[in-house]
Amino acid sequence: MSRLFAFPALCLLMASVATYAAPPKPATSAPAPVPKERSVSTQHSVTIDGRTIHYTATAGTILLRGKDNQPIGSMFYVAYTEDGVRNRADRPVTFLYNGGPGASSNWLTMSGLGPYRVRLVNGAATPPAPYSVVPSHQSILNDTDLVFVDAMGTGFSHLVGKGTGKMFWGVDQDVRSFGQFIQRYLTQNDRWNSPLFLYGESYGTTRSAGLALYLQNQGIAVNGVILQSSILNYFDWTPGSDNKYIFTLPTFAALAWYHNKLPDKPASLPPFVQQVREFADGPYAQALRPGNQLPKDQLDAMAQKLHQLIGLPVGYLERANLRVTSSEFRKELMLPEREQLGRYDGRYVGADGNAISATPDSDPSNQISPALNQGYLWYVFHVLKWKTNRAYVGLNFEAYKTWDWHHRMPDSRRKQPLPDVAADLAAAMRKNPYLQVLSENGYFDLATPFHATEFDLSHITLSPALQKHIHFAYFYSGHPIYINPDALKAMHQVLDRFYSDTLKDDAKGAAN
Repeated sequence: MSRLFAFPALCLLMASVATYAAPPKPATSAPAPVPKERSVSTQHSVTIDGRTIHYTATAGTILLRGKDNQPIGSMFYVAYTEDGVRNRADRPVTFLYNGGPGASSNWLTMSGLGPYRVRLVNGAATPPAPYSVVPSHQSILNDTDLVFVDAMGTGFSHLVGKGTGKMFWGVDQDVRSFGQFIQRYLTQNDRWNSPLFLYGESYGTTRSAGLALYLQNQGIAVNGVILQSSILNYFDWTPGSDNKYIFTLPTFAALAWYHNKLPDKPASLPPFVQQVREFADGPYAQALRPGNQLPKDQLDAMAQKLHQLIGLPVGYLERANLRVTSSEFRKELMLPEREQLGRYDGRYVGADGNAISATPDSDPSNQISPALNQGYLWYVFHVLKWKTNRAYVGLNFEAYKTWDWHHRMPDSRRKQPLPDVAADLAAAMRKNPYLQVLSENGYFDLATPFHATEFDLSHITLSPALQKHIHFAYFYSGHPIYINPDALKAMHQVLDRFYSDTLKDDAKGAAN
């Protein structure tokens, strides 16, 4: 795999790694059988912010159709809808999904945003089964109905009829499939006049940005888009650019702070991170610009300063020519302890298999994967009462390997070789001036560093008034922010305000 795709694709994919192989290829070219749409509903209740919410949980499938109106795919979803709501126009509905590409949405489903979650050990490995699946009192079911969706070829979503992977496995193809799913769900459940929100994690943020514009062009306005741990402009990570070093420096500093590796550790993280942001965009960026031509005395001085900010040895920084990748940082910071950091959440550390190699041999933060995968399947079968003979596909390697990264930019006839969906999001905001965007970021996320997201969202073509519709929130966690219980509680409060403020602004605009 080329260095070009190593960051944007694989690192996001692994956020939803399951213990199941990709689905077997059919033995013949005969069309896959077309199943009927089906669903099963159960009744539950959960207490959130002191209020008991009675709700219906529905696990089901929706058929997607091709150009000839014949079924080509069956998408699986789990929906939670509050009971007793007289007017559905007063009740938002939010569609949620993980990323990959090629990953199912079991992590988000069991994260605590829904009414159940898997209890995890915070910042360390979770012991094997039996896992504790418990009600989530930090769910956002108090704000909105929730529909968690598995992308085609993941989870229980699968091809049917004459459907092929090429119809779904690409940036624009994926957006179209989710757009069709949302429209069919709104029709089947009489939700066309409900406020509509999109919530994507990881590659799901790529999907959401493109989907907001796609739906707008289909005559469907989105009220709000929530981006958790974003990857928006894949050109940021191309070889030959120093941007990746600038974007990761504040995250390196946050992790050095967390692991007590700073020579003079500041008392508070946020002001320290702001200091490193300014340094990364200013003196550090200027030092990188000359490349190998930076004078030796300036190289030495910069290495000394970086040592103060990110904790790596001065000699190491000099040998690296001031340029350290995320993998190298994960290896070097805890090298004296013979431990390596997690990529998705750098708070996690694990035993180092080879203390003289340049990069880690694993990701300790993936230790949470079995708990979320096994806990999810137990929950689906025993609580939601879903019955199927299909294998669950947590990670579809075939989708990932064959993914079409080309993307048609807004108002362009040509496709770019990599997507910059920040431009799609900006176009959606210009066409729908009420659209609000919330960017949620983990300080300790090395897969999608928060400073890259800040750069992308501040460099899109918006008026000052529309730029104010983009809001940022930061949490003491990593890529899957919700695995830290304190961060999950803080997320709940941030999301409460986001939904409330968005709906108030919309109502105020409607009254004018």
